[in-house]
Amino acid sequence: MSSHEPPTPVRLVPLPPFKPDLYERAWQSVPHPTLPLLATTHQKSVTVFSLSTLSAHSSLTNGHERSVRSATWQPNLPPHKLCLITGSFDSSAGLWRWEDEGQGGGDSLEVEMTGGAKEDSEEKDWELIVVLEGHDSEIKSVAFSPSGQYVATCSRDKSVWIWEDVGASEDDEWETIAVLSEHDGDVKSVAWCPDTNRSGRGRYSSDVLASASYDDTVRIWREDEDGEWACVAVLEGHKGTVWGVQWEPKPKTDRFPRLLTWSADRTVRIWTLKEEEDEPEGTARHTFGRLGGIPNTMRRSLKEEWNCTAILPTAHTRDIYSATWSPATGRVASTGSDGVIAIYGEESVDANGAGGATTEDEATAELDGDVLMSNGHSENKPEASKQWKLLSTTPNAHGPYEINHVTWCKRYDTGCAPEKRGIEEMLVTTGDDGIVRPWQIS
Repeated sequence: MSSHEPPTPVRLVPLPPFKPDLYERAWQSVPHPTLPLLATTHQKSVTVFSLSTLSAHSSLTNGHERSVRSATWQPNLPPHKLCLITGSFDSSAGLWRWEDEGQGGGDSLEVEMTGGAKEDSEEKDWELIVVLEGHDSEIKSVAFSPSGQYVATCSRDKSVWIWEDVGASEDDEWETIAVLSEHDGDVKSVAWCPDTNRSGRGRYSSDVLASASYDDTVRIWREDEDGEWACVAVLEGHKGTVWGVQWEPKPKTDRFPRLLTWSADRTVRIWTLKEEEDEPEGTARHTFGRLGGIPNTMRRSLKEEWNCTAILPTAHTRDIYSATWSPATGRVASTGSDGVIAIYGEESVDANGAGGATTEDEATAELDGDVLMSNGHSENKPEASKQWKLLSTTPNAHGPYEINHVTWCKRYDTGCAPEKRGIEEMLVTTGDDGIVRPWQIS
């Protein structure tokens, strides 16, 4: 049996806020995948903070006509190159680049991010390279695929667009390869499945996309054998707008990553793919990354079955706007309109990916009995979420203001022990008060 850290009560200790205060509603803060940087979206701009100094590193301005709602870092770039894609209420997405080539490469950038050459970094500018246009309304979320080949955008126009990088190595040329219009409402969030330990698993291509919507559902999208993107599952169960979705960042088993969703119905849910029985090595499933080349008689249905295998303990009294799943500990944190930060821990994960002694089918059967009470709270059967415990709640985390986003983030600041820099985790919350606030877990 493999397990996450056992759930022990935790306490959030506020660290000094990032400087400067933004003095206006901030939407989201996104950590860079490998460097000590954090990008925060607010008004028509993005401020990039150094996680080493907890202060501004650079900013992206003069690219959008309305608020920037979302941002995503391009993965797999060398340390001296940075790339962000921003999604705005002006219906466009912008691709920005920041380079430090010829200035000592990654070492120079590292010096800047640790506060050694701040004067230089302020003189450098982000450059808006490409504007991705096509949506009819506000873009709510943008996400790079793990390979960096694709970008997904979603909008109030009820659609998800997938863009592919078709340029040569040094050229930025993007084209739309899919417009997915099966949601019945505003699409709030998109998330790509991470490259985890699932190499060679699954029946289709390696890229899998999830989208969450105002229509109370989450949809899963994959490429079919003809290279067309298709909806392979609709996850139904939330009783209100699904504000967001995140994949399990580092599964502790060899199961396909689970999904985390959160909603206006004040619940956080975990979803698990019902995988088919493993087949012997060498069968069509393992031989082909996609269905191309497999005779029609051997092709399987694209449809997938996803089950809700946990509803986390009730911790919120209003909409849950954001949740985050830690790759290091497996803990989940959530926040939202009530200004509360909640942290949850999972008892253990058995070989089937279910918690405690509850099997996937048992958990699903138990959850089928949930009812929404007149007070708006979900009355869960005790077994349904017994593998998840509420470890702490921190009220009024941003005073009277709503909190729009929470994320796990590696610590690089001087308050962290040197041997734990880049290893120890903190939480970062972003709110309507324009303050980006880091929290130590104790």
